[in-house]
Amino acid sequence: MWMAPQSLLLAADLLPQFGWDRVPLYVHIRKDTAFTAEEIQHLATFPLITFEKSTGNKDSGSTEAGTLKAAKAVKAINPDTKILYYRNVIVHYGGYAANDSLNDIPDAFLVDKDGHNKLIRGRVQAYDLSNKALRGWWLAAAQDVCSDPAIDGIFLDGVVKVLEPGFLKRDVGAEKKAAVLEGYETLMQQTRQMLGPQKLMVANVLRARFPDSGLTQMQAFDGSYIEGFEGAVGMAKKDYVAKGIAAFQTAAQQGAIIAYTCDADGNQQDEDETPRNAARTSNAINHGGDVKSRFDYQLALFLVCAEKHSYFDLKDSYDATTSKTWMTHSAECDRPLGAPKGPAVRNGYTYSREFAHASVQLDIEKQIGVIVWKDATR
Repeated sequence: MWMAPQSLLLAADLLPQFGWDRVPLYVHIRKDTAFTAEEIQHLATFPLITFEKSTGNKDSGSTEAGTLKAAKAVKAINPDTKILYYRNVIVHYGGYAANDSLNDIPDAFLVDKDGHNKLIRGRVQAYDLSNKALRGWWLAAAQDVCSDPAIDGIFLDGVVKVLEPGFLKRDVGAEKKAAVLEGYETLMQQTRQMLGPQKLMVANVLRARFPDSGLTQMQAFDGSYIEGFEGAVGMAKKDYVAKGIAAFQTAAQQGAIIAYTCDADGNQQDEDETPRNAARTSNAINHGGDVKSRFDYQLALFLVCAEKHSYFDLKDSYDATTSKTWMTHSAECDRPLGAPKGPAVRNGYTYSREFAHASVQLDIEKQIGVIVWKDATR
């Protein structure tokens, strides 16, 4: 059985605030210019935030400075909001001040047999995590921001890419792929030591594509972000989603933070994580383009799984400048919810769960979610 890491069990007062009175929410957002005062007020209503890559880098000169500026502004309004700093463990993104010192590290990036080093989507470089100096650079860059009191922990992206057995293996060879995985595991241990017990580690790691859905790997972290929940790999979508639900429930019941993030259109795997022959479909098509039905299905799926410290985020984009859902708020999330009366009951591909003020029905084969709210008014 998966068990939550000891750091999480001992640091309950450091966890995001949580309550069952309404749907618990999370926000994962970026904006390359400064957030407005109105946007900061909105952000301060959330118990848990991740500021994505590129946050504030145009106005503040770097992602580090932009993230800290946004975090401090939110904390000035709501000191209890927990804020995570985004870092990718394998993909090299621009906009970070720390990138300047990479020029001093030989062989910092993976290269293929032809000497090409832009191996991510053919456009972006990938860190060679078997390189000790590179790992030291990554740690120092993360510590520089995470040591600030306005930052409550780190959000680790790219983990699925590292763990996926076939990812970049054909480009760099089996031996280098294995060395990168070993380097990643060392880096995560060092990151925990660097952060200490007073900061959170939340990773994008829980995914049904893995034999154990990533539950073993989650032991290194205080929780998991979830995306790609419907991007079936190696099995029928209904079985893939059912496996993901079981993993979500297991981790949440053991006390892990779960930040469930889904796209208002499709909730697929990242394109470069998906085998070339895997089908990628739009859930908007499956729902006839009905945005309300899509929202109900995703919320019902979340509620079937949620436990204390599970948070919900449905969006159409991570970018505040292009998103149509940014700064919007569903009326469903203002309805009284109340604590669950017990775990969900499964019958084949259908699930049901009762809350104090809501009844949830979920059919993952038909992709239908129905929530009956027991309050008479919104």
